[in-house]
Amino acid sequence: MKGQPGIDIGISELDRQEIAHGLSRLLADTYTLYLKTHNYHWNVTGPMFQTLHLMFETQYTELALAVDLIAERIRSLGFPAPGTYAQFVKLATIKEEQEIPKAKEMIQNLVQANEAVVKTAREVFPKCENSHDESSCDLLTQRMQLHEKSAWMLRSLLAE
Repeated sequence: MKGQPGIDIGISELDRQEIAHGLSRLLADTYTLYLKTHNYHWNVTGPMFQTLHLMFETQYTELALAVDLIAERIRSLGFPAPGTYAQFVKLATIKEEQEIPKAKEMIQNLVQANEAVVKTAREVFPKCENSHDESSCDLLTQRMQLHEKSAWMLRSLLAE
């Protein structure tokens, strides 16, 4: 990944490159989660339809905003943001399903996917912290908080 020349923000080019790569992985996971959540919003059925339909809409709307923030941070570091399905498939840890699962499995899948986003953000955080990239640290902290909360809320629906 080649960076934009002439950026002098107090973070070395190598560190910016490593952070941008980590954020690209976060972007890919976030976008994949967005697609999964939107797909579930369209296709959920069963007695929890109304609750899940609205919850999934709230979550995918927030994710749509998040991908923009992450991509813009990558650009601020001087690197191109990935933006194709092919790039996202290579970078993401979250996988797509080929079938439409039942509502309970949708919830379980989204819990796991939100937790995967948290883990990706947590993996990138030390590099940002060690490079004194407070802006990326702030973004990662916000993403971790949101996805931990989303996983908790979804997990609560599975409680008996």
